[in-house]
Amino acid sequence: MAKGNHKRVRGKPQIHSLLEHYQPIDGVVDEMVDASGNPRPVWKHFIEALDELGPEKLGQRFARADQYLRDAGVYYRVYDKAGANEREWPLAHVPVLIEESEWAAISAGLVQRAELFEETIADIYGPNRLVEKGILPAGLIAASPEYLRPVVGTRPAGGHFLHFCAFELGRGPDGQWWVLGDRTQAPSGAGFALENRVATTRALSDIYGEMHVHRLAGFFRRFRDALIGMAKETDGRVAILTPGPLNETYYEHAYIARYLGIMLLEGEDLTVSGGRLMVRTVSGLMPISVLWRRLDAAFADPLELRSDSQIGTPGLVEAIRQGAVATVNALGSGLMETRALLAFLPKISRALRGEELLLPSVATWWCGQATERAHVLANIDRMVIGPALSTRLAFEDDDSTKLGSALSAGERAELVARIEGDGGAFVGQEAVTLSTTPVYVGSWLEPRPASLRVYLARTPEGWTVMPGGFARVGLSLDPTAIAMQRGGQAADVWVVSDRPVERETLLPQEGDSFTRTRPGSLPSRAAENLTWLGRYIERSEDTVRILRAYHVRLAETSDPDMPLLADIRDYLEPFGIDVETAIPSGLIGTLDSAVYSAGQIRDRFSPDGWLALKDLSKTIHQFATTVAPGDDATRAMTVILRKLAGFSGLLHENMYRFAGWRFLEIGRRLERGIQIARTLSRLTSAKAPDGALDMMLEIGDSVMTHRRQYPVQAGRRTVIDLLALDPLNPRSILFQLERLKAEIGLLPSLGGEGHMSPAAKEILQLNTQIAIKEPSDMTAKALDDLAYEIGGLYNSLAKAYFG
Repeated sequence: MAKGNHKRVRGKPQIHSLLEHYQPIDGVVDEMVDASGNPRPVWKHFIEALDELGPEKLGQRFARADQYLRDAGVYYRVYDKAGANEREWPLAHVPVLIEESEWAAISAGLVQRAELFEETIADIYGPNRLVEKGILPAGLIAASPEYLRPVVGTRPAGGHFLHFCAFELGRGPDGQWWVLGDRTQAPSGAGFALENRVATTRALSDIYGEMHVHRLAGFFRRFRDALIGMAKETDGRVAILTPGPLNETYYEHAYIARYLGIMLLEGEDLTVSGGRLMVRTVSGLMPISVLWRRLDAAFADPLELRSDSQIGTPGLVEAIRQGAVATVNALGSGLMETRALLAFLPKISRALRGEELLLPSVATWWCGQATERAHVLANIDRMVIGPALSTRLAFEDDDSTKLGSALSAGERAELVARIEGDGGAFVGQEAVTLSTTPVYVGSWLEPRPASLRVYLARTPEGWTVMPGGFARVGLSLDPTAIAMQRGGQAADVWVVSDRPVERETLLPQEGDSFTRTRPGSLPSRAAENLTWLGRYIERSEDTVRILRAYHVRLAETSDPDMPLLADIRDYLEPFGIDVETAIPSGLIGTLDSAVYSAGQIRDRFSPDGWLALKDLSKTIHQFATTVAPGDDATRAMTVILRKLAGFSGLLHENMYRFAGWRFLEIGRRLERGIQIARTLSRLTSAKAPDGALDMMLEIGDSVMTHRRQYPVQAGRRTVIDLLALDPLNPRSILFQLERLKAEIGLLPSLGGEGHMSPAAKEILQLNTQIAIKEPSDMTAKALDDLAYEIGGLYNSLAKAYFG
């Protein structure tokens, strides 16, 4: 019993009970308690363990889970009237618990459904016997925007249309699980399910360890191995295709790619050459054999599908026809999400498989048939009426789906007239009364409606079901409030066994063979973003060092018109840096650009690196509204410099030395060389005001080094010698050129072995020229020209590797 978490009743200590005020909803099944209000067997130990913790410790535990999600940068993009905004992942801290035996029944029903969908899609895009026999209305199929005529008759390269599916389930008042909707297009949420599990177990690790909860890693390992197995060509690669960072679930795309070790690509990364799908990499075009697409099929190929798509790859459909690439899932498979098809599944199952559905769909009637239309109109007050061709669940639709019982007399008459006039555009569905699951509110548990999203993946051994994973939980008792876009929460789902379960991981088993990932698979777009990330971070650091030197002197003199400060203001103004503001908007913009570039490559970014960068961004935005010029700004710049150094050090020490790190390093060295050359030109010129040389040493972080190296007061030649021509000073121009020569020389050669790239030739020539210079040769004009030439190296790199 936890101390301090009990109260006295008739002289006896009593543990704070989470069920003390728990009130199940009449006529609704509650996942945690039975009709008598007693915990169900699978929940009993869990509730007792929570009670032992007490409200104070429990609140601390749940706060720990929330902190993990913030630190990991887990977010979901919400679209509303204000536009697209990133929302922190809304975790419902209490998991949904389901007994292993019940889960086995659910799994069997969903495997049957997935097989039925596979056969149905194969028929619709093949012999079309279901339409021929009148089991499926031809008009319904033809009218669906998910029916893609360009792929009719195309047999998938992998032999199957479906490889990864999800099904939305709800438990009705009778205790039966019903399928509310199907996800066969590009199911989302599996990555969030992993994050739910990590966050929940961070909070409840001891309870999780005591209960026999099935792990999730084995599901992902088997699916990853299946994807790799589909890449039959020796040079084929597996990739995930994302719409990009503006997609609502982009975080998950990047997370899954990083978790499984698979390339994350956008449509612009791909091209079709010689009938094969290729990815543009820094080593040239590389073939893609398996594409796990996370964008809707209609946007995949602007040449043959939606011509207005900006996120697809022209020619992809033809590559699929040629059998050159296997897509997960096949283009056109989103047809099975059509809401009206739920009405025909029982008949389809009997026709194709000779069996009844083990897990029934929510009762659905398509109003394009006279009998069904009459039934819907006669029972409209207890139905939900929505668009027949919608692929969204009834509770996800905003204005297009209506609850009959909530309509006014006028609205009801208008809807009836529309159904009678165009019945094929509507479906009627039984109004869903979802079961409830507990959520933690204050210090108590309260019931909220919930649905499960269950994931299935195809493997060589057949369909495998993720054991648990993802539940959507409402913020209120309104069932429409479980949709994520409407403020719903997400909960982990624990499948609990009565005996120990296998502790599966993503790691290979002892004795398993392995291959090291082939080099040169860095997409060109990722290389470009890594280069610019390095440049933006270095540019930010240089700006901060100049601003700190400026504000130190401003604090000492309180005279902003002194020549040196005026000269710095003039120098920074063309770069958009206004020193009148302690934290200039130009500096904030540069750091925001760094965050943007990093956001484009989240799959290649460590969680620690992302956390450090976001913390840096948060700090500088906070300072923008709180810091004053002078001494206050000086301290702020020191804090920012420390965080910049921490971020750069994290990348430098932890990133694997592959091509991605190389481009990041090249970006840093390019920018540092440019900035040092420009600043040296200004502060060592004959017109530079008094104190400029000392400021230059301070900006170049070389004050102590100068004192050790030169037993004289700083002069123009010593400053230039140290900051331009010293090959051992990590702040000097020559040092940057030496590093650039080394890193560019190690980049993939696109002209064949033994041939130097144009960029390699340029840096070799430039490095040699500067290495033999004397300080007297480095005039202001020579330094400006040098900055220009270093900047030109980027253009050569871009032409060779980013085009």
